[in-house]
Amino acid sequence: MGKIHVLPEYVANKIAAGEVVERPSSVVKELLENSLDAGAQRIRVTVEAGGKKLIQVADDGCGMVRDDALLAFERHATSKLRHADDLLAISTLGFRGEALPSIAAVSRLRLETRAAEESGGTVLEISGGQILRVAEAGLPPGTVITVRDLFFNIPVRRKFLKSEATELSHVASLVTHYALAHPDKHFELHSATHAMLIAAPVTTHAERIYQILGQSTLNDLLPVASSLPLGYDRPATPDAVASAQETGDSRIDANGNQKPPVIPPFGEIRLHGFVSKPAVQKLNRNSIFVFVNRRLIRDRLILHALTEAYRHLMPPTVFPVVLLFLELPFSEVDVNVHPSKTEVRFRQQTLIHDFVRDSVRAGLVKARPIPQFAREITARATATPALTPLSQEVPHPARGGQDPNSQDVLGITAAEAAFALRPPVFPAGSERLQFQGAPIALEGNAALPVARFLPQTFGGAAVNHVPGTVPAEIAAPDSAAGAGLASLRVLGQVQNSFIVAVGEDSLWVIDQHAAHERVLFEKVLRERLANQVESQRLLMPLVIQLTPAQQAVYAEIAEELGRNGFEIEPFGSRTIAVKIAPAGIEVSTLEAMLHELLDQLERERQTINLERVRGNIAASIACHAAIKINTPLEPHKMDWLLKELARTECPMSCPHGRPVVLRYSVKEMQRAFKRL
Repeated sequence: MGKIHVLPEYVANKIAAGEVVERPSSVVKELLENSLDAGAQRIRVTVEAGGKKLIQVADDGCGMVRDDALLAFERHATSKLRHADDLLAISTLGFRGEALPSIAAVSRLRLETRAAEESGGTVLEISGGQILRVAEAGLPPGTVITVRDLFFNIPVRRKFLKSEATELSHVASLVTHYALAHPDKHFELHSATHAMLIAAPVTTHAERIYQILGQSTLNDLLPVASSLPLGYDRPATPDAVASAQETGDSRIDANGNQKPPVIPPFGEIRLHGFVSKPAVQKLNRNSIFVFVNRRLIRDRLILHALTEAYRHLMPPTVFPVVLLFLELPFSEVDVNVHPSKTEVRFRQQTLIHDFVRDSVRAGLVKARPIPQFAREITARATATPALTPLSQEVPHPARGGQDPNSQDVLGITAAEAAFALRPPVFPAGSERLQFQGAPIALEGNAALPVARFLPQTFGGAAVNHVPGTVPAEIAAPDSAAGAGLASLRVLGQVQNSFIVAVGEDSLWVIDQHAAHERVLFEKVLRERLANQVESQRLLMPLVIQLTPAQQAVYAEIAEELGRNGFEIEPFGSRTIAVKIAPAGIEVSTLEAMLHELLDQLERERQTINLERVRGNIAASIACHAAIKINTPLEPHKMDWLLKELARTECPMSCPHGRPVVLRYSVKEMQRAFKRL
């Protein structure tokens, strides 16, 4: 007798439910996305016992007629796809037709729906995947789905759910971030005892951040906005070549050689949103939220691009707060790669990666945010929850003995998600905050020290990054602090390590070693690009013994070391002799510098690339050649250092991500002395 058999439908449904429904927040996510796809303008989410006992999602969307309501609970029944080709350009958040039958298979579900064009609505009750009742009822337009007793028929799954507070925090985080992504819609989140979120429609994302997370969080964020046109190659037909020659088309070079004609751009990639200042540092990536075509995702490619954008601006062990919206043609992204639709695949991965990295880097460089004393102390004192809590309505799971590191379907830990929310409150006398500002241009990216805008290739055709139009919601960043460095008046040093200076309205403290590091770092990179690195010949070659791992890394970067002012020759087995080194490095620190550099690159070997090697070499040279702490400086040397620092692209951080300067404003002084 054969061993292979077809699973019963109820078993298959429970398996499918295990892929789609991981916890109550998974149910909320699927129902919330269905409401958004239905065109709802008002969405109300109600939960009890963290969603274990009750989840209800009510909306004013298009609703369903009776036949559609019955068909919606069949597996793979959907209104969003008709042909296989539709998978190539998915424009909706849901599309598989698996969510409703999967949820109904593991709960007691009640559907109340009415299409606007119908005079009556439909009520449908399902328990464990079995339809119990279908009836007509008088209902308002829209849909209400009530899910009770989640996993009542799968006790082992229910046993693995966390505490009510933990599950509630996952739901709160999910609803909050979809509310941030859709500022034009009304969102409500209610628990059994109180309203956790009431977000009325607003015009801009900045207003929504202020509305939900408060002014202090908005002050810690910097706006980012840019765009990139897209186009594909097409075959160079004889007619196209003749036409190009007649019209003097730039695709025919000076030597008469043919370049492939391309069609005009068919669309563009747009990136807008907010990223935190380098001084705001988190201990994990759970405060990074990225939406692709308004779909909340957790994508490794984007996370890597963000890490690269902050390289040499933040320490490598901490992470920023990010709220970014990436919009691109639907045909350029595949969302059908994960059952819960939290992962995507981009058609042009390198292009997307570099565009996100360079756009974020450009926003940081343009803003040049200088850390404040209070901000710095707060950022280093604790790892704050995602996007800053506002009240204490929701108990923190860690305080109740629960696991704060458990993650939901989006990888958000309960500890990071546990924050309460408040209804919108605007300043007295104004109906709505107005956020106006000048557009952020990206022309300066060509001069970035590490991440630079370069012409990208898209299907073989060169595509240049073009500055985008910034939404009116984004306020112009205050870069006056960076510009004011050159006009500071030096007062002296503290312990021969920190320079104290005064400006028109603030007191500044500068780490002299970190400041000189930043100056030298960008100088080394400029000289490397111009092939004009200054070097010094050693009186006697320095012989250095390497480990096997270091030897392997050295073989890969030997040529790049040579372009950065080194002359190194093999000197026996796993031994090298350094004859020439970059100017400014003391011979006594040269061996330690090379060992540190090789060890660092060995740890990063899986993601090593030429650009990163250049940055790491420049950072090592700058660190070992920079002015040390406990070094007395003459006033004219301190003046010179501040003026040179003001000319750098990123005066706020050293190449290792530590802050270079701290600014203490007059208002903060007045507040400290109780004058405000």
